Amino acid sequence: MGKIIFYEDKHFQGRCYECYSECPDLSSYFRRCNSIRVENGNWILYEQPNYRGHQYFLHRGEYPDFHQWMGYNDSIKSCRLSPQREGSFRINIYEKENFRGQMMEFTEDCPHVYEKFRFRDVHSVQVHDGYWMFYEEPNYKGHQYYLQPGEYRRYSDWGATNSRIGSFRHVHHFY
Repeated sequence: MGKIIFYEDKHFQGRCYECYSECPDLSSYFRRCNSIRVENGNWILYEQPNYRGHQYFLHRGEYPDFHQWMGYNDSIKSCRLSPQREGSFRINIYEKENFRGQMMEFTEDCPHVYEKFRFRDVHSVQVHDGYWMFYEEPNYKGHQYYLQPGEYRRYSDWGATNSRIGSFRHVHHFY
């Protein structure tokens, strides 16, 4: 079971809301979110209702201001728990849409996609095993995109506005 606490102000001050499961619209519980405590579970947070907009992956810990979770502002409008997963991780990334062009398979984290793949852009992805987080910049920085098992024929399928992927990692579960 997961538990996350959202606070309107920095350093765990102001109005707060405790959440235990996914919520497609947090708007009625708080106006802004400037700090978070994750007591249990791994959470994917979204800047917009219905799991849209910029995404952030948070595991157990304290985040005293939105910069701590690489946030760009104080807007969190929906959230969900990342499912627990045991076993292997496997993903294929492709140079072009619809699984065309150069392909490379990964089973481990990749801090710098260009060094391994020789392309700065990833246009399609097949997630075979596990859950993954993509980052626009190398070394796990920049906008984040959460991918679960399935096929992503173009970058917009995982919520990105461009095909630039600088790094990615599989989602570990810290409980």
